[in-house]
Order: sequence, then C-alpha cells, then structure tokens
Amino acid sequence: MTENNAAITLKPLISQVEIKQRVRELAKEISRDYAGANRDLVVVGILKGAWIFLADLVRELTVPAKIDFMTVSSYGASTKSLGVVKIILDLKCSIAGKDVLVVEDIIDTGLTLKYIIENLSLRHPRSLKLCVLLDKPARRQVKIEPDYRGFVVPDCFVVGYGVDFAERFRHLPYIGYIEEIKE
Repeated sequence: MTENNAAITLKPLISQVEIKQRVRELAKEISRDYAGANRDLVVVGILKGAWIFLADLVRELTVPAKIDFMTVSSYGASTKSLGVVKIILDLKCSIAGKDVLVVEDIIDTGLTLKYIIENLSLRHPRSLKLCVLLDKPARRQVKIEPDYRGFVVPDCFVVGYGVDFAERFRHLPYIGYIEEIKE
C-alpha cells in the first residue's frame, strides 16, 4: 500500500474469524459478570479505535447497557504514544453510582488508559472495569491490567478492526501489523 510516496507492508496477525469468536466469548463473560436486577451498566467506548469492537461486543451482550463515548488523543500521527493525554470529547451521561465498562481497542504503554480510569473513578461509579481487544504488555510503562482481554499481541504496530495508523487501516476486518514503512 502506498500513500504520499510511502510504501507500507502489512502482514496478517489475527483473522476475522478469530476476532468474531473472541468477541462472542468476551460478551458472554461480561454478560455473566453484569447479570442481576440492580445493575446499571454503562459501556464507555474510547473513540475512534474502539468503535468497531464496541459495536460487535454490545450486540453480543445479553444484559442491558447504555452506551457513551469519549475521545482521547495520545498518538497523533506517530507510531509511538506521546505520553500526553487530551480529552477531546467527554461523556454525555453521569456515571455516578453506575457500573462502568470502558472498552478500548488496545492497551500499549498503559498511559492513556491509566489516565482514563483515574479520571472516570473520580466520577464515583459503582464499579469500573476495562475491556480491551488487544493487549501489548511488552510496552507497558504503568501498572494497569484489563479485566477483559481479547488477544495478547507482540510488540509491533498493529492495525485493522478499528485500530489505525495515522487514520488509515481501521476498515480492515482483521488485525494485521505494519512490517515496514519505506519513505
């Protein structure tokens, strides 16, 4: 693939079939954990990367859930997290006293998600859990672990199924990785 004279080589990592099966399994776990008459679940999708994963996940849930979104930024057009997190779009609903499940595409350094979790915990939810499609523990800089994890991935730059590189490759129905970028 080329754009602006840069050639990017992509290699497959996780197939569309594997993703679909794992999303079903995660939804079953989450549904089991949040079953009960007095639960008020709010699923918070972190945009833009998590929207495809979130849509597929909530369609598989068997418990009622409200959905809200946040947009944060820490990468820009780089392949490395800048370590500075900015909230671009905040939640529209109050999460005080509610069970909150944050859904994110990938946990890498953990800096962004640590910030999000700390920020949301100040809003006094009943519970606060984290669900990620992809976990890249080799790059973790802070102590944070997801409660629900789709796949552990190696230390490479992954794209597809909502995950992007400079706003590209989100549309891929599978997870791949960028093998090389030639300018």
